[in-house]
Amino acid sequence: MNTRLKFLDRFLTLWIFLAMGVGVLLGNIIPDVEGLLSNVAIGTTNVPLAIGLVLMMYPPLTKVDFAKVPATLSDKRLLFSSLFITWIVGPFLMFLLAITFLPNDPEYLTGLIVIGLAPCIAMVIVWNDLAGGNRELVAGLVGINSLLQVLFFSFYAYFYLEIMLPLFGFDAIAIDISMLEIAKTVGIYLGIPFVAAMLTRALLIPKFGQEWFQYKFLPKISPITLIALLFTIVVMFSLKGKLLATLPFDVLRVAFPLVIFFLVMFFLMFFVAKALGASYRDTATVAFTAAGNNFELAIAVSIGVFGLNSGQAFAGVIGPLVEVPALILLVRASLALKNKFSKS
Repeated sequence: MNTRLKFLDRFLTLWIFLAMGVGVLLGNIIPDVEGLLSNVAIGTTNVPLAIGLVLMMYPPLTKVDFAKVPATLSDKRLLFSSLFITWIVGPFLMFLLAITFLPNDPEYLTGLIVIGLAPCIAMVIVWNDLAGGNRELVAGLVGINSLLQVLFFSFYAYFYLEIMLPLFGFDAIAIDISMLEIAKTVGIYLGIPFVAAMLTRALLIPKFGQEWFQYKFLPKISPITLIALLFTIVVMFSLKGKLLATLPFDVLRVAFPLVIFFLVMFFLMFFVAKALGASYRDTATVAFTAAGNNFELAIAVSIGVFGLNSGQAFAGVIGPLVEVPALILLVRASLALKNKFSKS
């Protein structure tokens, strides 16, 4: 099992790009693949994607010692820096990128702004695990960011779309999304794997012991993350395979500012954390937390408010298609930077 996992890890970038290619191919050769997959949806939640995301996050969360989470949040300077860059710098940066690169496409512009309003609370757990980040710290930050999303997403949407846009010469856009709708999305993509992970630890460790759990059980479930990640990528790219083929220029126009966002946010947070004296594990964690976005929430909001065929929804679904290859390359960059740390 360990050999197989190392094999998957070693060629992970290759597997991800192959999965993307398989997804695009399936999307173009299977008649109405989007319609088939859409039939297994509950509201704006695509069931195959939700299953893939939940399975993807279950092993990394099961490795988290939840009793240690409060201690990992004790570094107030690092915590404040993470929250400031993630919640203040991030949304404003995405706003600037949207109005700079898409000033004549109000739907794409709005879609990008919506993407920037909430940090990632799902895939970040996987990227963090692959980069060797601090599992307890990412669990704590994900919990905090989830609560902040429920409380402030609607306010952020109002602020950026109805106040900031007119200040920069654009028409205001009204958006109405309730805290309950946001909580539902957070609950599906984060609550289910969190509860499953905590129950697993609570039931198995007392019965079989910490050593069995650490060295027998966890290695057996670890490959689920990578298998579920590849499955999710195939599903995502097959859903939009025809779109990628028919609107490649529009895809690139939305993708370009997103790539800039990922790079700026990751390296800004990475080097701020390093300057604060954080260990590599903590630095990687806060960097990936800052770089990712909650595309599941952005897609749900865009479809619910603007419609399935809107430009906002288009930007939302392009988001994770860009994030996957960008973040896996940042995992490689993070591991390369690890050697420059005196602390690890």
